[in-house]
Amino acid sequence: MSADKDLTLRKEEKVTVKTFQKMKQRGEKIAILTAYDFFTAKILDELGIDSILVGDSANMVFYGAKNTLSITLEQMLYHTKAVSSAVKRALVIGDMPFLSYQTSISEAILNAGRFLKEGGADGVKIEGGTQMVSTVKRLIEVGIPVMGHIGMTPQSTGKFGGYSVQGKNEKGAQYLLDSAKALEEAGCFSIVLECIPRELSKKITSSLKIPTIGIGAGLACDGQVLVVNDILGLYEEFKPKFVRRYAELAKEIRKACKNFIEDVKAKKYPSEEESY
Repeated sequence: MSADKDLTLRKEEKVTVKTFQKMKQRGEKIAILTAYDFFTAKILDELGIDSILVGDSANMVFYGAKNTLSITLEQMLYHTKAVSSAVKRALVIGDMPFLSYQTSISEAILNAGRFLKEGGADGVKIEGGTQMVSTVKRLIEVGIPVMGHIGMTPQSTGKFGGYSVQGKNEKGAQYLLDSAKALEEAGCFSIVLECIPRELSKKITSSLKIPTIGIGAGLACDGQVLVVNDILGLYEEFKPKFVRRYAELAKEIRKACKNFIEDVKAKKYPSEEESY
């Protein structure tokens, strides 16, 4: 079977948590992007993206907030439903917002369950290391797939004093290694490593049977995730070191809209061909 045919077949198969495991075993990198609306999710799914994360980053790139903290559960469910409605193949992961899972295990179960029942997600992502193990374990026991998230966890920027690389000293590195192993043992199907030194990420990745997904964590991770608005150049307010811009769409949008305004003012639009 040719590589092209093999890729075509994989595009037609629904990605599951087991797919993630198989990809790690065969050394195939996992590609993940965020999406918050039907049309973007449809394009990504058609391209063969492995997974779409409906990130709480929507609070910044969609609503214009300075951080992720104020987005509500209802807002996240709204965006998750829009994305899952467009997706046929990719694994859809709903990002549980701040205080939707930290207050109690019972509340975490109810809220995570809504992502699957109402949002159509295939699983959820929650932030935190060893302190979240009991919550993760219980979610998985009731049938909710969980992606872990350690390192620079955006919902904890207040504790960290802003966005910063984590695990740079021995104590911090050991905590992240212990957390990764504990989350694996609790049943997570994968773990996001955010803003972690690449050598530590390599060590964590090699010590786990489940895949790691890097964001600012180096090439050794089993996969990579970025915010789609960042790679498209749509979100200009904040550009971390790890973001690679594949387009500058904000500039193109400005140019197109400026041309439209000028054509209307100059009575150049619509033309006879564009009129009934």
